[in-house]
Amino acid sequence: MTFTDPEAARVGLSENEAQARHIAYEVTRFDLSELDRAITDGAAHGFVKVLTVPGSDRILGVSIVSRHAGDMLAEFVLAMKHGLGLNKILSTIHAYPTWPEANKYAAGAWKRAHAPQWLLKWLERYHARRRGKTATPADS
Repeated sequence: MTFTDPEAARVGLSENEAQARHIAYEVTRFDLSELDRAITDGAAHGFVKVLTVPGSDRILGVSIVSRHAGDMLAEFVLAMKHGLGLNKILSTIHAYPTWPEANKYAAGAWKRAHAPQWLLKWLERYHARRRGKTATPADS
């Protein structure tokens, strides 16, 4: 944790450390310019970056550069200590608008990146038929 402005906080592996150890990882990043509390506070800059095992929500490391980064990091420290992944963070209720919501939004970005596209398209066509709509070529 570095108490600068903005703060910089990290737990677990950084990208450089993962590369040096030849550990495969995926990166999910949430930009704080999209966080309502950051916008309200006039501090909509910074990010939450999460390294996970490829294809898994298991957290390898987190870096946060933001106002209140030290406070936001605690949720990831707890998750890593107890083997909880991004799906658990995503299902956690956060007060609105707060800085730790960025953790949930980062988990949501990971989830969207891992959504089974074939299943989503199938469900879209299925529900369109149920509503009596005909799928257009753009829907395929």
